[in-house]
Amino acid sequence: MRIVLQRVKEASVSIGGTLKSSIGQGLMILVGICDEDTDEDIEYLCQKVMKLRIFDDSEGVMNLPVTEVAGSGILVVSQFTLMASTKKGNRPSYIHASKPDFAVPMYEKFVAKLQSLYGKEIQTGTFGADMKVSLVNDGPVTIIMDSQLRERF
Repeated sequence: MRIVLQRVKEASVSIGGTLKSSIGQGLMILVGICDEDTDEDIEYLCQKVMKLRIFDDSEGVMNLPVTEVAGSGILVVSQFTLMASTKKGNRPSYIHASKPDFAVPMYEKFVAKLQSLYGKEIQTGTFGADMKVSLVNDGPVTIIMDSQLRERF
């Protein structure tokens, strides 16, 4: 499982010209899922996301996790293109991206686990939809994490 996490001032998802979800300050998380992913990968990434100290404290130092930022939100969007292979040729291959029958339940488990750790509702896109994602990256702070390339925490 691969995620791209961005600290944002605001973020939103629209589908067919209609606003689906939006947050103010918080985290925008794009999620890519492959067939090798397990519940352990979900647990690892969700724990990391909740503990990352990437928000400014009163001294202006990135020292706070999202759980300690008043009024923060989290928006999670599925993005199979995160699993792209660009090793050969000029057209990305998506053979590593899971099909919906596996990816949808894993995506839903990821969102549910984040929500249980966060204690607030997680905003989402719609799996497989043609979404228009808007955000104002804060910093910019953008972090890529892959559950197959774990670092101990």
